[in-house]
Amino acid sequence: APVLNGIPNRISLSGHTDDFPYASGEKGYSNWELSADRANASRRELMVGGLDSGKVLRVVGMAATMRLSDRGPDDAVNRRISLLVLNKQAEQAILHENAESQNEPVSALEKPEVAPQVSVPTMPSAEPR
Repeated sequence: APVLNGIPNRISLSGHTDDFPYASGEKGYSNWELSADRANASRRELMVGGLDSGKVLRVVGMAATMRLSDRGPDDAVNRRISLLVLNKQAEQAILHENAESQNEPVSALEKPEVAPQVSVPTMPSAEPR
């Protein structure tokens, strides 16, 4: 962690899982929660190891959405953490994304647009003639 403090770049931490469903399935604690917890646990360990808290720009759980392509979906190597040292362009893109989401009016989030009404033709009766 002290090595990362010596560079001007910030970091992004991502947690990943394999495709094997977590025991409680998608309705309970799933691979999404597991991957997010994995990424956050790595953040905590980096802080304990001396990383400045301002160095971490993003912590995200990816579940099995970014598995290593040369391995099978259930390969244990997919259970990993990615630590990305961001260049200035990537850092600015994340900051811009965060700023845009913070400026979104709450009313727009609370009232989603209503889908247009579509006329559906009625089907002929299935009764014999």
